Amino acid sequence: MNPIESDSRRQFLRFLAASPLCSAFSGISLAQAAEAVGIPADAIDIFDLEATAAGIIPASHWGYLATGVNGDSTLRANRTAFAKYQLRSRRMLDVRNVDTSVEILGTKWPTPIVLAPVGSQKAFHAEGEIATARAAKARNHLQLLSTVSSTGVEEVAEARGDPIWFQLYTTGGWQAVQARLRRAEAAGCPVVVLTVDMAGGTDARHTLERAIRADSRDCSVCHEGDGIANQGKPMLEGSDYNAAQMQLTWEFLDRLKQDTTMKVFVKGIVRGDDAEKCLEHGADGIIVSNHGGRADDSGRGAIESLEEVAAAVGGRTTIFMDSGIRRGVDIFKALALGADAIMVGRPYIWGLGAFGQPGVERALEILTQELKIAMQSFGSPAIADIGPDNIVVG
Repeated sequence: MNPIESDSRRQFLRFLAASPLCSAFSGISLAQAAEAVGIPADAIDIFDLEATAAGIIPASHWGYLATGVNGDSTLRANRTAFAKYQLRSRRMLDVRNVDTSVEILGTKWPTPIVLAPVGSQKAFHAEGEIATARAAKARNHLQLLSTVSSTGVEEVAEARGDPIWFQLYTTGGWQAVQARLRRAEAAGCPVVVLTVDMAGGTDARHTLERAIRADSRDCSVCHEGDGIANQGKPMLEGSDYNAAQMQLTWEFLDRLKQDTTMKVFVKGIVRGDDAEKCLEHGADGIIVSNHGGRADDSGRGAIESLEEVAAAVGGRTTIFMDSGIRRGVDIFKALALGADAIMVGRPYIWGLGAFGQPGVERALEILTQELKIAMQSFGSPAIADIGPDNIVVG
């Protein structure tokens, strides 16, 4: 480990501990008693992987991963909102061997845990998305690839060994969008996920800005000139990385549906009426998400939005929920409120930053085991047994 980089990380973490930023990080901060571990198997929960990654990932990169917007109120709400919901347990059922499998668009998966699209994964580990794909293959999880991935869709799909889904940003205009669609189709992606929650841009990520200031490294080595971080993103080839995205409207969704052979999911829906419009315009699925608290300052947890969206949809399409899930009991609550599957981002990136592929595998193993325990605790032998009667508002 480079001594300068190590020192900058320590300085940044000390800075956080002594500053008002601690409250800003509370939505995703290290859990009480979490500790860094030397091998993946020693991680007791997701937060041990977070603690380990925090000591390895460079300060500014950690800030990019950890940040919300403005004062991080939405980021915090993504965690605190889970406490609003309490669970009701069924008793006297045989739950010795619970079945965590789900079916998504005709494909059976061993768990409802999906790897969310997270950009720039080589900022957290040298192997980036390839390590993630190999972990997804090893444990058989569905993986979504970001438009701003460090690695092209072709290489990631090959490493995964099975079709992945592609998340779409509209940077560069319609021709650039079409180029991405053609590449994703050629790589075998069955689904494109249109992200619609970034209309406000990313300029208000104050935690990230402070993390950059606290990083004592010479960031220009990577981010300027011929530096590795200044080489653009493979899926943005031919377009300006810094260009604004196209304006997203319902007409754009219509155009997208007409131009691709892939099914289209819409990611970033947080209202019931918008969910209804998604169905009206032919969306094949909805992902309830506030971008992990990185996209708006609503102060509303994604789990609260899920309750509204699921009620509006009424089982007419596939619903995923993303943002804030850290434990198996969180997954159980999301499924009880109407999600067909859930997505995690930061938890598996903590594993990636800590240990590479084995760390991602450990993150997925922990969440899967915790989900099994929750299903046993609350009397649900199979995913289909989890429903609204399992949950109450406290």
